[in-house]
Amino acid sequence: MTNTNRPPFRGPALFSYGFRPFFLAASVFAIAAIVIWMLVLDGSLTIAGPFTPTDWHVHEMLFGYASAVIAGFLFTAIPNWTGRMPKRGWPLAILVALWIAGRLACAGLFGAGAVVVMLIDAGFLAAIVAMVVVEIVAGRNWRNLMVVVPVLLLFGANLLFHVEALNQGSADIGRRLGLAVVIFLITLIGGRIIPSFTRNWLVKRDPAHLPAPASRFDAVCLVAGAIALLTWSFHPEGPAAGAVLLIAAVLHLTRLSRWQGARTGPSPLLLMLHVAYGFVPFGLAADAAASVGLLPVAVGVHLLGIGAIGGMTIAVMMRASLGHTGNALVAGPVLTAAAAMVFLAALIRVCFPDISFAGLTGLWIAALLWAAGFALFLVRIGPYLARTSRKPT
Repeated sequence: MTNTNRPPFRGPALFSYGFRPFFLAASVFAIAAIVIWMLVLDGSLTIAGPFTPTDWHVHEMLFGYASAVIAGFLFTAIPNWTGRMPKRGWPLAILVALWIAGRLACAGLFGAGAVVVMLIDAGFLAAIVAMVVVEIVAGRNWRNLMVVVPVLLLFGANLLFHVEALNQGSADIGRRLGLAVVIFLITLIGGRIIPSFTRNWLVKRDPAHLPAPASRFDAVCLVAGAIALLTWSFHPEGPAAGAVLLIAAVLHLTRLSRWQGARTGPSPLLLMLHVAYGFVPFGLAADAAASVGLLPVAVGVHLLGIGAIGGMTIAVMMRASLGHTGNALVAGPVLTAAAAMVFLAALIRVCFPDISFAGLTGLWIAALLWAAGFALFLVRIGPYLARTSRKPT
């Protein structure tokens, strides 16, 4: 339950609540990182950090962009879970500074060695884990303590990524494990918020068929997904990996079908959550096909990375930003177009990477759609994040 007796915040509005600086920073970085990556691919730019160009791209989208969104979500949700004061002011500013330092270090802008870069970059997620544990334990909100586990695993995956890059020249397991942990977080948190938001919306309109309540089936889906993702992280090839991935894909598709997403068309802000979750089973199925050589590895990776992670994070940032700044939970044409561009970027990246249109390759078209989607998010939501809310958050 939200604490309604919080004293007013006297500092800059940007640092009054966790979602504000992290959602703003994440969306700006989403644009910058993909443009930089495409310039690197074209040979127009080089990155002098401790990673290969591909490793830098994967690392920064997972442990840079996605981690910032996760931090913003957690530091917004946890006060509601525990009733405690949100992190504000200088502690929040320090966390943002840690995140920025990690991005600069990984890009080689500090000129530091690989070990120093690892320590700088790992400091952010270490601080997030510590602060989340302290808040949940202090608030005695034991039910949500399980959220700490995947965040701690994300921290471990980041360390593994750095160690692999240092010792082997390229991260292999770290790439997949980082992606796997973020996808698991989507299935864990998405499984809470999507049916809940859908139920609340349908009750006011047509309560005849509501999302299925949480049950043991959801637990089976989460366990099967975790087993499949861990198997894929450490042993991505072979029929065994393909089998567990395919089973998880079918289970999560069935899970999604129980949430009445087809009835949310009149609410794009709600529909986009269902669409984003839909990329999870299709991404897992593509990974299953790739494990036995039927599809390129990049297909499943980008369905999960762009469609599931990109789509879910931008949808959650929209909803949380609108709700916590006192605005109506309505996407409107701009935010609807923003989400559609991210989903379209995923489809073009996996289906038409080699097409050429107006002098642009499919890769560039997908990258520009991604960047345009987040640019629209910034145009519409950015001002809400930087200024005082219409009502207390």
